[in-house]
This record gives sequence, structure tokens and C-alpha cells, in this order.
Amino acid sequence: MSEVSIPARPFAHNEVIPVSSRLPRSLIFGYAAIALFMTGDGFELTFLARYLVDLGYTPVDAALAFSVYGFVAAIAAWCSGVIAEMFGARRVMVVAGIAWLVLQVVLLSVGLNSGSLPLILLIYGARAAAYPMFIYSFVVLIAQTVDRSRLATAMGWYWAAYSLGIGVLGTYLPSWLLPVLGEQLTLWLALPWVASGVLLAAWSARRYGGTAQTAQTAPTGTEPASRLRELARGATILVENRPILILAVVRVICNLTLFGFPVIMPLYLSTTTYDGVGVLAVTQWMQLWGLMFAVTIVTNVLWGRIGDRFGWMRQMRWYGCVGCAVATLSFYYLPQWTGPNMWALSAAAVLLAVAVSAFVPMGAVFPALAPGHTGAAVSAHNLAAGVSTFLGPAIAMVLLPIAGIGGVCWAYAVLYLIGAGLTVFVRPDQPGIRSRRPVPATASASASASASASA
Repeated sequence: MSEVSIPARPFAHNEVIPVSSRLPRSLIFGYAAIALFMTGDGFELTFLARYLVDLGYTPVDAALAFSVYGFVAAIAAWCSGVIAEMFGARRVMVVAGIAWLVLQVVLLSVGLNSGSLPLILLIYGARAAAYPMFIYSFVVLIAQTVDRSRLATAMGWYWAAYSLGIGVLGTYLPSWLLPVLGEQLTLWLALPWVASGVLLAAWSARRYGGTAQTAQTAPTGTEPASRLRELARGATILVENRPILILAVVRVICNLTLFGFPVIMPLYLSTTTYDGVGVLAVTQWMQLWGLMFAVTIVTNVLWGRIGDRFGWMRQMRWYGCVGCAVATLSFYYLPQWTGPNMWALSAAAVLLAVAVSAFVPMGAVFPALAPGHTGAAVSAHNLAAGVSTFLGPAIAMVLLPIAGIGGVCWAYAVLYLIGAGLTVFVRPDQPGIRSRRPVPATASASASASASASA
């Protein structure tokens, strides 16, 4: 099996941390590549559902397209961690990026012009496999190179780059281009952004020797059967490690609104379909969503540092889960109470940004719960993230005809509160939290072994 060893020495609470231990400089270009790639990938996010309805499809059809996309993304996300370890993050990122570009061209030139929903689902679903392979291969690189006591900080910067791409540039740029160019031309302009991200990822990974050589430096015994066993472990670890299973459920819940709101909110805020209030133009909604992601650029980094200092799970429980429940309902009720008041809706967007970014330590908790199987733990994290991509739109698809948009928002809020309760049962061994003094590596290892035995 290909296993990754993460340095286990925690830092003292007041120790001066070397810059290289905080964030390897070689990762900075990788963060930029993530931002560029996700800018292009995010171009369609806030208006594709509305565009499909304008093309003659139903809102349920639009939700189905996002659900199929999320289902395929979930499978790809599950595979991505182990595949990146086996074949090298650089190679996986480049292949995934090229696949995205090719399938985007097919979608725009054939799929959307065909009038065939099954064909759109086939092409759009196939493209969904590319983005998790690209971005989560980089997560494996982070886990391989960053000290465990600083993983939440590194993941905070990762999610900041992600937010800058998919949420800020990937939302504001289309909101300005859409009224001028229309939907089709706007979607075509996603291509150069993704291509730039792929080229930068290939160049930066080549500069960083460990990235390009991951597959070559992996232990022997990586024949096909061994590779399949390692890949399967990304799922079986959910059965073998109960804390990881519980945390995976929380991971699924934490991003429901990020992938569900782009399906329902354009309909809710700019139409009267399914109890919509119709108080904003589509471009106003896009800018509102962009504001939310713009705030997360800052809060992702802040929450990463706060989580490393004061505790991962406490932060995710109260500020993440409970905060997202409140923010979700605020998005639904404020337009009814205030009408087309962008200030009130902006406040809801900021609240959601602060809450959803409180989950940034999630990427650090998974490896901490299975220190001997980092690749499998990261794959379990990625699988849960992919399921969230699927489940957010799927809940909308099922509940829209039954309970309307209000029912969908309440379902999200209740699930967030359930997630808050589940976090009580996850107790990772976090360096520097139980004691303000440096903890010897042997003691940390003993604590991890004890936690595994009790699970």
C-alpha cells in the first residue's frame, strides 16, 4: 500500500513557527492554480439552473442535472486521494484539467444545443469527474507536506483559493459578462481560466520535486491489485473507523447550502416559481453569492488559525453547524420581510460566509483520525465532500414539488443541527490543544493509538 507519513511533532502554543512549517512556499503556486481552475469551473454555478429553465426544461430537470453532476463528483472525489498518491498529484491534475476542457467544449457545442436532457446529463456528468480529481489531488499534496499541527491553517489557505475562484471571480465575472454576451458566450470564456490553472499546476508541481515524484517514491507493491485495495480502503475506512464515519456525515452536511442554494435561490429570488419572491434580478443574485465567497477568502484563513489554536471540533459545532442553520433560514425569510433590500440580503450572505468557513479544519481532522492511512482518510473526506455536491441539489429535486423552496431550506437547517450533535462524538488528537506545552511525539502517538482502540 502507498501510505503517507505526516510529521507528528506539535508546536508549543507560543512557539515561533518557521515559515516553511506553516506553509511550504512551493504550495503558493498550487493555491493560485486552484483559484484559476475554480474560476472557470464556477462560471456556470449561479445561473445554469435558471438557464436550463429558460431553454425549456423544468426546475426539477435543472436540479436533476446538478444532482447527476454531484453524484459523479462524489465518486471521483472518493478516488482522487489514493489515485493522486499512486500516480502523482501533478499527473492527475493535468489529466483531469485536460478532460475538463475537452468535455466543456463538447457540452457547449453539442449538449446545450441538442434539446436532449439525457445528452446534457451524460456530458455534464462526465465533466463532473474532472474537478474533484484536480483540486483534491492538491489536498493530498498538502497532507504530505504540511506539519499536522498546521494542517488547518494550510487548509484555510486552500479554501481561500477555492473561494476566490469559484465564488468571487467565478461569480462576479459572469454577472458582468452575462448581460453583454449572453449565457453561451459567457460559458465559453470559462475555458481560458481553467487552461491557465492547469498550466500553472503542471509548472509548479514540476518545480516541487515531491509532487512530481509521488508515484515514483511510493513503496513497492503498487501492482493493480494493490492499487485497488488502497482505493477501496477510502470507503472501507468508514466502516473500520467509527469517528471517521461520523465525521464524514458531518462533512456531507456542511456544504449542503453551497451546492443547494445555486439551484433554488435563482428561482426563489428572481422568479415566482415554487413560492419564489422574485425580488432580485439574476445578476443581483450572482453578485450576492459572490459577496458570500469574497468574505470566505478572509474567514477561511482566520478560522484555520483559530481552529489550530482553540480547537477544531468546538469551532465546527457552534460556528459551523449552528451558524449555517441560522444563515440558511435567514436567506429564506429576509426577502419576505424586507423585500428587495440588498443590505439585508448581504447581511445574510456574510453570515453564511462566516458560518460555512468555520468548517475549514475538516481537512485536518480526517488525517488526524487515521494517521497511518492518510490517503484513505483523505479519500473518505473527498467522498463525503462529493456526496454533499450531490445531496444538496438532490434534496431540492425531491422537496421542491412537495414542500417548495421553504421546505428545502428547512431541511438544510435541520440537517445542520443534526450535524452539530454528531460533532460531540468526534474527538481527534489535536496537537497543542490539550496542553499549552509542547507534546512529545511519542505521547502524541500513544494518544492516537488509544483513541483508535476506543473507537
